[in-house]
Amino acid sequence: MNLVIVESPAKGKTIEKYLGKDYKVLASFGHVRDLPKSKIGVDVKDNFKPSYIIPAGAKKTIKALKEAIAKADTVYLATDYDREGEAIAWHIVQATGLKDKNTKRITFHEITKPAILEAVKNPRQIDLNLVDAQQARRVLDRLVGYKLSPFLWAKVARGLSAGRVQSVALRLIVEREREVENFKSEEYWSIEAMLSTIKKPFKAILTEIDSKKIDKMAICADVDAQKILADLEKAEYIIKSLEEKDRVRNPLPPFTTSTLQQDAGHKLGYSAKQTMRLAQKLYEDGLITYMRTDSVNISPIAAKEAAEVLKREFGDKYALTSPRFFKTKSKGAQEAHEAIRPTEPGLRPEAVKLDSQSERMYKLIWQRFMASQMPEAVFAETQAKISAGKYGFNANGSKIKFDGFLKVYNIEDDDRASQQLPPLKVDEKLDLEKLEKLQHFTEPPARYSEGTLVKELEKRGIGRPSTYAPTISTIQERGYVEKLEGRLKPLEIGVRVNDILVEHFPEIVDFDFTAKIEDQFDDIAEGKVGWQPVIKDFYEPFEKHLEEKTKSVVKENLDEETDEICPDCGAPVVIKHGRFGRFYSCSKYPDCKYTKPLLDAKTQEAAEKASEEKCEKCGKPMVLKQSRFGAFLACSGYPECKQTKSLAPAAEVPCPNCGKKLLKRRSKRGRMFWGCEGYPECKTAFWNEPTTEKCPKCKGIMTKTPKGELQCPVCKE
Repeated sequence: MNLVIVESPAKGKTIEKYLGKDYKVLASFGHVRDLPKSKIGVDVKDNFKPSYIIPAGAKKTIKALKEAIAKADTVYLATDYDREGEAIAWHIVQATGLKDKNTKRITFHEITKPAILEAVKNPRQIDLNLVDAQQARRVLDRLVGYKLSPFLWAKVARGLSAGRVQSVALRLIVEREREVENFKSEEYWSIEAMLSTIKKPFKAILTEIDSKKIDKMAICADVDAQKILADLEKAEYIIKSLEEKDRVRNPLPPFTTSTLQQDAGHKLGYSAKQTMRLAQKLYEDGLITYMRTDSVNISPIAAKEAAEVLKREFGDKYALTSPRFFKTKSKGAQEAHEAIRPTEPGLRPEAVKLDSQSERMYKLIWQRFMASQMPEAVFAETQAKISAGKYGFNANGSKIKFDGFLKVYNIEDDDRASQQLPPLKVDEKLDLEKLEKLQHFTEPPARYSEGTLVKELEKRGIGRPSTYAPTISTIQERGYVEKLEGRLKPLEIGVRVNDILVEHFPEIVDFDFTAKIEDQFDDIAEGKVGWQPVIKDFYEPFEKHLEEKTKSVVKENLDEETDEICPDCGAPVVIKHGRFGRFYSCSKYPDCKYTKPLLDAKTQEAAEKASEEKCEKCGKPMVLKQSRFGAFLACSGYPECKQTKSLAPAAEVPCPNCGKKLLKRRSKRGRMFWGCEGYPECKTAFWNEPTTEKCPKCKGIMTKTPKGELQCPVCKE
């Protein structure tokens, strides 16, 4: 009997059906060894030797694996196709005592029968260079996190933490927020003319004055715009020149991890973490290739299959005569990997039976890959230059001549919405239908979305495909950043943590330094350097610097004075800063432990109205409490009575299932949602705000998306 060890049961089921009865497939359920949580677990005096343990949750798995290994002739380690997967395979060997002669490592970037059988025919040994690269990342991140976090506890507030990549991500978000705060908006005006021929009207935009091009800020006051309008009312509009040309739009490469996260966030509203969870499931079900990749390489076989499908589905003109291949541009990309694509191009999204979220994800991946193997889109563009006395206008028109790849993959700026100009002639006189002055204001840079943050990290060479989603989740879960209308905004404690790290540990949050560390991990993976020297070069100056700062940096006094008096001891009450924001506290802490939530006006009003309430279960008074999820009322009889009541705002409509209120809440991972007041008896919940509008299709509640659009959570329309 042959034993195949994979990471997840879902992946195992798919593989087992391809290999047949001579193979048994078991799952390790991820990592079987890790550094201990209770201590640093790295001996810095013994060449940074890590002390791995088998977590309690993995002991049962290890026992089952050992029993199966004892009965197996050959053991195939089929963990994931990246450094982390290589490290997990090595940890399985170490934890189970596998012998080299009976052990083979197999890898594949797609879970299909040909790929699995080919992998079994061509096994290899565990690549210890890849293991060392992953081990170096783990050890370095542990040293930074477990050394810097106590510093933050001592100098800012307890419960805080720091991390190598997450601190750099936090810095990007904080710096963007300061750009937004310091931005000064400027007013400017544009002039548009609606002109017409016998055929139809079209729009033209003022671009020149006295034969000189004007920039968008040239007209900066209403009075200037009004003067120009007065001149234009009397002007004669004549076409001075016409330029017609074709513009070609090329398709984008198939997805990498980062571009998938960006597009899924923009088009589907999925978080980076949600995107990776759905992609992982599609991979394990054998529907897509491996989803952690920074390469845009395409298998020639897959490209050929795509061409055949395109010919069959859309006709010869929508297929290429030879495959299109792309060059990977991302720094440090693994060229041996392949882009994310469907394993069977002929398996159309509508033919796959999946839940709605997975179906939308598969459709996005399928469309992007198929588009990459389709001809360019061609647009016929016309530019008309129009004179109006000393003023000059431009009118641009565009129409699609051949949709090409746009037939399957829509790009929002594909010019389909551009105006089409009527037939025009040079020296033709035009009628003025309407003149309009439009007021504008310059806008600050947009806050990062999860997708644009991933794009920025990738551009700077910070992190790798496996780290983007965990990094963004971590800074939200730790209360440093919140998501507002799909954008990442730093919370006050996140700003404090960032500022102290930038001031006292600039090397930790330096963008170039962090990218350089990633390059060194790549060098380890390629066998160019050992992992311990890389850690040593970083750690020795870092440890010395940390010791100096621990002695010299004075704890920040972030307390704010108030007029309140502590009801328990009579001392002044101050506002303190904690992990979950600001709160009232007795100034005599820790001798007096009086605290009270600091509420916004709306929540304070709700709390005052509810202050006379009695517990529904035991009749005792309800008291105000604060948690990471916000303020709430709790029974004063706690812990004997655990009754609580939310102070969260309610939606306009009641719960469609039980009629109770739908309250705005925060999930354990920091995401806002609307959930039934009757939870856990009623589990009705919506990610977007429920409205009074009804879906015309299913008659259910319509919700309001972060962009303000109405959408049915069931029909997705």
